[in-house]
Amino acid sequence: MCGIAGGVFWNDAIGVPDARAAVSAMVDAQSHRGPDGHGLFTSASAGNGDAFSVLGHRRLAIIDVSSAGAQPMGGEGQRPAITYNGEIYNFATLRRELEQQGARFTSHCDTEVLLRGYDVWGRDLLTRLRGMFAFALWDEHRHELLIARDRLGIKPVYVYRGDRYLLFASEVRALLTTGLVPRRLDATATTQYFAYQSIPAPRTLVDGVAMLEPARWLSVGRSGRVASGDYWHMLQSAPADNTVSPQEAHRRIGTVLREAVNVHMVSDVPVGAFLSGGIDSSAVVALMREAGHTPHTFSVGFDEQAFDESSHAALIARTFQCEHTHIQLRANDLLDQLPTALAAMDQPTGDGINTYVVSGAVHNRGLKVALSGLGGDEIFGGYPSFKRLMRIVGLTRTWGRSPAMIRRLAGGTLRSLAGKSIQTTKAAAILESNGQISSMFPLLRQLLSANQREALISSSLRARIEDTDDPYKRLLEDEFTRVPDATSFSQVSFAETRTYMHDVLLRDTDQMSMAHALEARVPLLDHQLIEEVMALPDEVKWPRNGTPKPLLVAALGDHLPASIVHRPKQGFVLPFDPWIRGPLRTLCDARLGAQGLSGRGLLNADALQRLWQSFLNGSNEVSWSRIWTLVVFGEWLERHGVE
Repeated sequence: MCGIAGGVFWNDAIGVPDARAAVSAMVDAQSHRGPDGHGLFTSASAGNGDAFSVLGHRRLAIIDVSSAGAQPMGGEGQRPAITYNGEIYNFATLRRELEQQGARFTSHCDTEVLLRGYDVWGRDLLTRLRGMFAFALWDEHRHELLIARDRLGIKPVYVYRGDRYLLFASEVRALLTTGLVPRRLDATATTQYFAYQSIPAPRTLVDGVAMLEPARWLSVGRSGRVASGDYWHMLQSAPADNTVSPQEAHRRIGTVLREAVNVHMVSDVPVGAFLSGGIDSSAVVALMREAGHTPHTFSVGFDEQAFDESSHAALIARTFQCEHTHIQLRANDLLDQLPTALAAMDQPTGDGINTYVVSGAVHNRGLKVALSGLGGDEIFGGYPSFKRLMRIVGLTRTWGRSPAMIRRLAGGTLRSLAGKSIQTTKAAAILESNGQISSMFPLLRQLLSANQREALISSSLRARIEDTDDPYKRLLEDEFTRVPDATSFSQVSFAETRTYMHDVLLRDTDQMSMAHALEARVPLLDHQLIEEVMALPDEVKWPRNGTPKPLLVAALGDHLPASIVHRPKQGFVLPFDPWIRGPLRTLCDARLGAQGLSGRGLLNADALQRLWQSFLNGSNEVSWSRIWTLVVFGEWLERHGVE
């Protein structure tokens, strides 16, 4: 796990010394991602008037920790050079295949497998990789830079195209250090952030900076010629198998699940695990133990019992004889860590502080790698959205064919009769929708309602908005049109995976774990496991007899205690509601007040203060997450000087 940076420059846009200085600045800005080494590569074409590339790297040594694994790697003669972030879990298998075809290796790391794999397979290499990755590869012979990202978007890469150059980095703030990227706020992304507590890809809060989307590649050739494409689609990844029996489905998923956890433990350094005590993290720990490992597990607990899961985590740790570390987090402890946690946000998010805390504990115990149960809810149906949408989809599809005027009338009537609570607002919006999952799902995930966003946004910011369409609705409509026979369960699974998981959970996991130079791995997002699950009929994935995530639970056999399987679902959430009203109130007042967000001219100050006071007064129209999302937005603007 590392930090990557670099660029391609053409038509003498920037001199070689300035290009190297810009990339070096990005490398330095990402030192937290790779404390074990750094490097810079300049292509042989630099200085001769042709397109050239500069690649930079920060190293966190996990596999082949010797100097032979240093990056950027390659570039001898006309051979490709690469800067790479991630882990390729099947690199040993690919290496044997390449050796049989005559490839020779000088290291034992997965980075060199990418280079030699590109020699043989070119861009088709991407379809052979099993892992998480973001890399940039300079092909000197073709004078072309290839940038690629893993199927689920576990590892990030951001790009900015300027005048006759293109820059990339693992973090947005690294791009800003070059002086080549204007610190200009993207107004459209800002409104989308208020809707979803993160910025839907490909946009970022910085105008012109884009996140490369999952399972996509981008190439930049001579004279800045850009091409892009994708190499995997979740809903098309495996042919449907509607004849499989539940018993066979459980066997298949059990086999690939165990394999996924096994391959995610490949490492030349010790591997730990995040443990909340829920089904997903407990499943990962159970399978680590089954494979013969004694996991070092980590959990966070709170004095506020409504948020505390530590007893469940302790039960799993005892059951599987783990070395367990428990962190008891109190409000004052969070206040001590909050400045560095907020500073770790490459892009603001209404979530993520919890991951920062537990990642810090893992790092402090000397570990560089930890497995997470992230992805289980999205793939195996753990979120309430599965039950809600699949329960009402038949009715609402019929209702959705009603005239729009009737639907608007029904929604308005519900609001007038049931008030303006968060639940009522979303239910009314669903009544007004066309009844398709692509329309209803984004409404369930929205943080601030359309009316709240409309009231908050100032006229000056509104004038800069370029796109008013909902990005998630558009994304889901496009994908479901491409795969019209996808089942309802698969549609919700894709929606959760590609929106909230990708744009909030994975982004938070990367930025908060890498702030501590910790590599977080997510075996439940192994793409081969996902393909197997997606091919199965809904019947074997849908809860029966009150068992949540029945496919995952059955695939594990009798590993998990019944008290873990059947306890009420409880997300890993800090007690922000009482803390914001108490010890965090001073911070929130400052960030939302006249010297903070209210004074910037981006938002309607009166509407912002009404929202804040409504929360303090206990209104059911405003949750803590809505307030915190605005607080961290103000903090991020102040820290990065973006206007």
